[in-house]
Amino acid sequence: MQDWIEQSIRFEATDGYSLGGFVWRSGEVKNRPFVLITCATSVRCRYYARFAQYLFEHGYDVLTYDYRGIGESRPPSLKDCSADWADWGEKDLEGALRYIRQLSPDARIHAVAHSIGGFALGLAQSNHLVQRVLMVGAQFAHYRDYADEQKWAMLWRWHVVMPLLTRLCGYFPAKKLGWMEDTPAGVALDWSRMGPAFERSIRRKPRSRTEAAAADLKQNMLGLSAPILAIATTDDPFATVSATERLLSYYENADRHFLRLKPETIDEKTIGHFAFFHDRYREKLWPLAVEWLKQGEILTSVSGDLHQIFPSQPAR
Repeated sequence: MQDWIEQSIRFEATDGYSLGGFVWRSGEVKNRPFVLITCATSVRCRYYARFAQYLFEHGYDVLTYDYRGIGESRPPSLKDCSADWADWGEKDLEGALRYIRQLSPDARIHAVAHSIGGFALGLAQSNHLVQRVLMVGAQFAHYRDYADEQKWAMLWRWHVVMPLLTRLCGYFPAKKLGWMEDTPAGVALDWSRMGPAFERSIRRKPRSRTEAAAADLKQNMLGLSAPILAIATTDDPFATVSATERLLSYYENADRHFLRLKPETIDEKTIGHFAFFHDRYREKLWPLAVEWLKQGEILTSVSGDLHQIFPSQPAR
């Protein structure tokens, strides 16, 4: 079996911005279920390629893409890219959902959302098309939610160094620091000033600082009614219990399952915020994703602790 069968693609965000990514599609089976993989902040979509290949081998067509300003979607100059987190959800992720519908009009659509991807999914107006969601380390980086033992180091890195360098350079030169991909200024500043309510923390330009704008951002989250399984490991300094529950609380119309996974459950010392998608977990963790996407069930052999279940609220 060949390792890589993905096809490089380009499609448009809702405002016409050209986005790049990769698609895995079967040429033999029509309307296979489609999985959209949404990236963590400033992580290239290539990072998820082996996981996408694994899903393809288990019966799914798959789309990965980079948000504007990152990887395949980076412009010649990041100083000219004004993208913020809301753009990544409302325009880019929305464009990806529409592109999948264009490629395969009758396919069931699922989503695998990593970190900020679990937040961005709620901002896309077409999120009602998604029929099942797996979130990994999903949260929106409110500093009070960081793990206690790493909080001060994370505050220094993400809330002092990052906004300072961003204002000096016109974008966040993260790659030179070995932290992540270079990042548009709007995204970096959204992260650095994120409060306990995201709708009051992003898009803080004067014309956007209105009660109506905040209400619209929050309202979009209610469109997602698909069952959600949110996985966070106990050694993830971002996706703590409070961080994960803070995000899940916005998805009132979805049945939300929150699984806290201890690394020792699968005989590992650490997993952290990123390693779920490493190929070394093909046998230990990836079957958990397939079982949820296919059956809506949690694989008991790697399940850990089901920390909390949030039932959907009655329709309003």
